Amino acid sequence: MIGALILGLVAGFIGRALVPNDAFSGMRGPASWAVSVVLGLVGAFVGYLVFTRALGIGDDDAFDFGGLLSAIIGVVIVLIVAGFFMRRAGPARG
Repeated sequence: MIGALILGLVAGFIGRALVPNDAFSGMRGPASWAVSVVLGLVGAFVGYLVFTRALGIGDDDAFDFGGLLSAIIGVVIVLIVAGFFMRRAGPARG
């Protein structure tokens, strides 16, 4: 459990650093940390699905440090998709 959270944090920070002007770039403080962890965990799962299940590369554990590279790639994919949908939805009108 702790390893998965650390993996999520590391992958989330690195993935967010690689994607300029990501959809969550305006966040600061604890919210930014929480978003990075969640993005990292989702990215780890996406990377696991893409590499292990679809391509047959890697091990069978989705949330371990051996999958850090696939988790970072998964975070980048999630950020690009989230940015696409958030731009498409446009600004909230009140």
